[in-house]
Amino acid sequence: MRAMRNARPLGGHDPIDLIVDDGLITAILPAGIEAVGPDDLDLGGRFIMPGLWDEHVHLTQWAQHRRRIDLSAAESAAEAAAIVRSSIHQGDARDEVVVGVGFRDGLWPDAPSVALLDAIALDRPIVLISGDVHCVWLNSAALVRFGVDASVADECDGVLREDAAFAITARLDSAGDDELDRWVGEAAREAAARGVVGVVDLEMRWNHDDWQRRVEAGFDDLRVEFGVYPQHLDRAIEQGLRTGTAVAGTVAVGPLKVITDGSLNTRTAYCCDPYPDAPAGSYGRLNVPPCELHPLLARASDAGFDLAVHAIGDAANRLALDVFAKLGRGGRIEHAQLVHESDFARFAALGVTASVQPEHALDDRDVAERYWPGRTQRAFALRSLLDAGAHVVLGSDAPVAPLDPWVAIAAATARTRDERPAFHPEQAITVVEALAASTRTLVSMGEAADLVVLDVDPLTADAATLRTMPVAATLLGGRVTHADRALDYSAMWENKNQRSSSI
Repeated sequence: MRAMRNARPLGGHDPIDLIVDDGLITAILPAGIEAVGPDDLDLGGRFIMPGLWDEHVHLTQWAQHRRRIDLSAAESAAEAAAIVRSSIHQGDARDEVVVGVGFRDGLWPDAPSVALLDAIALDRPIVLISGDVHCVWLNSAALVRFGVDASVADECDGVLREDAAFAITARLDSAGDDELDRWVGEAAREAAARGVVGVVDLEMRWNHDDWQRRVEAGFDDLRVEFGVYPQHLDRAIEQGLRTGTAVAGTVAVGPLKVITDGSLNTRTAYCCDPYPDAPAGSYGRLNVPPCELHPLLARASDAGFDLAVHAIGDAANRLALDVFAKLGRGGRIEHAQLVHESDFARFAALGVTASVQPEHALDDRDVAERYWPGRTQRAFALRSLLDAGAHVVLGSDAPVAPLDPWVAIAAATARTRDERPAFHPEQAITVVEALAASTRTLVSMGEAADLVVLDVDPLTADAATLRTMPVAATLLGGRVTHADRALDYSAMWENKNQRSSSI
């Protein structure tokens, strides 16, 4: 048993002492009412709140992302190619794949092409991954390396989208398990330093063995719920897995994840109206039609899986809601980026959670104006969803946006991150609502002691402070996963350093 003393709840309330035992908050008392014990932690009047969750991440890709060439600043295909050219290390092996990430070509004045990348390296594979991870851009050597059919290569001019792109990115893991696990461990500790206690990991791979191996090696910085994809559903069922199955330590099985359409920047989000200037009036791409989605979700549901459906376009959201209605059960729609006016109320009526990534609104605001003209008031419509009674949770979709809930909270409440006017400010939500959408527990008796300690009350912070919120300490089940070394938390650090540091 340990007390956390002199903690201040958000909103200017009087200081409290929290008693933590076996990972739970067992009592909350006015500060100073009981004697101080030798293992008690004095928070010095700092603010305390529930630990944060990122409800949608791709943790392995996020761990790799920062070790690849950053193309996010490129404003043209030519500029992206120039960044790659300047970043290539000439001493590297010729067969080593050059990987860049983060390009957004939706507003580029020129088009990606094989020729642009071949001019950099004709005999070394180059693979560039878009910021939304829904398309890849390859040179000739990469097309050959990854076995892309010659006729497909000629038609696409080096740019693959959706399933074809996912197949390439899945084969880019050049690091061994030990190195990759070390990178994931570093990313998890960085997340804990931002107040994160849990993530829903929707990495597009068989994640069970990865997470079992990581826990056996000492991973315990986050709670993790990992998703299962349709191609792995049979394997999961055969192994007796279902949502909530404890794998080991702080890791459990999460939902079945299905990707029904594409993304906005890639112009593959499936919409009710055609994209402007698109060939043959394209409405985007529907990866999984309802006739396939319904039996797939029904089978997964019968096997005990919660359901998570990726839908970005308004037509994709509508079709996903139709399938949930037919199933007679709720689930989650991941992204819910563009929703038709008539469908907002259906989220609540059907018990479907909207899992939204607010920072994407700021990444996509200009692309939305270009490709969804006249409809952007329905893009990332958090206010409309909440007012309609929907349950909303927030995430990052890292590596698409940083794994940092404070960034999502700031984007959801301010709808801007710079000097530009807010993007449809009528769709902003309050800090209280954003925090509720980013947490799963309360500072209350009987709740898990998953807690964040702050020097600033987020309820009174401005948008810039929210985005960069300093986190003094993070606790998972009462155990410290991060603490600011400037604070006198010697007891915390003694406890922390007794854990395995193998990853």
